[in-house]
Amino acid sequence: MSSEANPIIILASTSIYRKDLLERICSGIQVESPNVDETPLDQESPSACAERLSISKARSIAESKKGGHIVIGSDQVAECEGRWLSKPGTISNAIDQLQYASGRTAIFYTGLCLWDTNTHLYHSEVIHTEVAFRVLELAEIKRYVAKEDVLGCAGSAKSEGLGITLLDSILGPDPTALVGLPLIALSKALRKHGVRLP
Repeated sequence: MSSEANPIIILASTSIYRKDLLERICSGIQVESPNVDETPLDQESPSACAERLSISKARSIAESKKGGHIVIGSDQVAECEGRWLSKPGTISNAIDQLQYASGRTAIFYTGLCLWDTNTHLYHSEVIHTEVAFRVLELAEIKRYVAKEDVLGCAGSAKSEGLGITLLDSILGPDPTALVGLPLIALSKALRKHGVRLP
């Protein structure tokens, strides 16, 4: 990359949360919606799924771009003692997920892909975050899902909002990974591709 100007950074995502996170460290970003089927493959592990989907999202945008762009893709998959905690989609599914997670520890796998359109080489990794849920009463869960929009949130626990009240602890290398975009890992990758930060 030229030392004179930063590349154009594109976020391959429809998530307002990822956009807000990226704007903490990069100004003037572009956002485009990737066309990716997020269905897990047969026998695919949660970590492998998060990484594959992150790469697929970045690739779906990067392949149509000329040089001078960096495309960022990210995806998150969660599992709790062998059960995948996907985006619930409905209130009843969210309640069921949280009842299952009550008193258990879930692992959130946040995939990150940075795709350089100059070389069409990419960097990808997966950040693991352990989330311990406290023992939850059904009445608490119902109050929570009535107040917080969780239908598009893996695991139904939105830690950046009211979901933090459902937890005992969060353990991981990057607090922003749980929200959906690991900014520490992303900052390292961007610097390696010539982006000046801060």
